[in-house]
Amino acid sequence: MEDTQEIKEQAHEEVISDKTSETKPETRDEILSRHRKEISQLQKKEVEMKKAAARGSKAEQKAKKKQVEEEVSQLSTKLKENHAMELAALGYSSGNGNENSNLDTLVKAIAGVSVASQPEHTKVSKAKQRRDKRAQQEAEREQRIQAEQTDIVSDRMIENEKLERKLKPLGLTVCEIKPDGHCLYRAVEDQLAVLSGGTSLYTYQELREMVAAYMRKHTSDFLPFFLSENLIEDDSNESLAEKFENYCKEVESTAIWGGQLELGALTHCLKKHIMIFSGSFPDVEMGKEYKSDGGTGLSNSSIMLSYHKHAFGLGEHYNSVVPT
Repeated sequence: MEDTQEIKEQAHEEVISDKTSETKPETRDEILSRHRKEISQLQKKEVEMKKAAARGSKAEQKAKKKQVEEEVSQLSTKLKENHAMELAALGYSSGNGNENSNLDTLVKAIAGVSVASQPEHTKVSKAKQRRDKRAQQEAEREQRIQAEQTDIVSDRMIENEKLERKLKPLGLTVCEIKPDGHCLYRAVEDQLAVLSGGTSLYTYQELREMVAAYMRKHTSDFLPFFLSENLIEDDSNESLAEKFENYCKEVESTAIWGGQLELGALTHCLKKHIMIFSGSFPDVEMGKEYKSDGGTGLSNSSIMLSYHKHAFGLGEHYNSVVPT
């Protein structure tokens, strides 16, 4: 845990630090601005700590993850206490005063949360909760991608070099696909255009809808994988059928990331052999029954993708693989 300990110390020094070097008193707006920055720094450190902990065996990763969670919780608690003390010095309290003097309202403002009056006891549907959660995750993902595009990540470079050494002898190269939640479907769309010599018969959105429809029609084939990949939330009162249907709805109508489950549906929807190259894992073949060369190698109708674990430090990204 040397890396995690080092990050912890950096987080402690950078985020939870006394402002002894400041001689001029801060205004309220300056304090709120600093608080927002400190919260952002802590969030960034949390990401770095979790990334550093994602090494070693599963048992080691589990132990490191628990330690990181405890450390982050301690850092977060200390930061909140410091913020509360500084705000209290300005005359804000955590009591039930009016909106302008209520500490809870001010803390929400610091975090960038709307403080407009909201009706109490308003029940939000589970579907809306899922949509809001998914939208927040996608926004955070896009934000992290933008931040990391300027960084040089050694894991990414190593992965790309291994993949290039694998593809070059085959006369293949990677065609970059937009790094969003649609990357799997966009990559397949690009492949279909390459195979047709023009444009794809299906857009990435149409491919999403095809996958969702196929999964619904063949539920029994996908439920075991759906369960094993922990795609459901244990605290939900919905039945398994409802959870699977909600997942299918997300597949067809949101930017939820596609993986092994969706690849399995795609190969049958399109009746295509799919080859997935990787610089981090062994290559994977799906839909071997659809190979037009009798199973002896890549066929002229094979869909070729590349899987990137360290694409932007976020994991799981797909690109299209095309002839050089």
